[in-house]
Amino acid sequence: MRVATDSGALVVDPGAFSDLAAALEGVEHVLVTHAHPDHLDAVALAERDVHVHGPGQVLDALAEAGVPPERRHLLTPGDRLEVAGAVVEVLDAPHEVIHPEVPLPTNVALLVDGVVLHPGDAFVRPPAGVVIDVLLEPVGAPWLRAADMVEHVRAVRPRRVVPVHDGTLSEAGRSLALSLLGSLTEAEVLTPAPGEPVLVG
Repeated sequence: MRVATDSGALVVDPGAFSDLAAALEGVEHVLVTHAHPDHLDAVALAERDVHVHGPGQVLDALAEAGVPPERRHLLTPGDRLEVAGAVVEVLDAPHEVIHPEVPLPTNVALLVDGVVLHPGDAFVRPPAGVVIDVLLEPVGAPWLRAADMVEHVRAVRPRRVVPVHDGTLSEAGRSLALSLLGSLTEAEVLTPAPGEPVLVG
């Protein structure tokens, strides 16, 4: 997902299902919530002159793919950094359970300029008192139930919601998820085209 600010753009979780050419055009900084391949295409990022920020397992994958150390930056919960003109806060957000026997990676959520929340693969809520303008909401995953998706949006109460994490859904499945979000939550549902940015604020 590409997030635009007044002074630039950053990309969150450009993985195997992403249109990387469109997403990464003109971008210098990439943020990755966790090391699953649908969120991180380490080989593709190694071929581009971008700085990548993520948890330790993300950095390990980047190193293996040949990304040099000066372009690998560790993210841990509690961090606060400025990239592409935006202030990004890193939140603790344990990955939702896929199956008790499936190991889970370290997952973080990202709060951009205090108004855009990308939870990674977690139903995390923003810090107390934070009002979310745009929630990037997962809508299709082996760990996700539609009821939990709806309740997460209701709990966060964003003004707008952008469906993400939909690469495994058929067109019918994606339409159903959008319909549920539109009918069962009060948020405006946005569907930007690949590479089209979400505007902060």
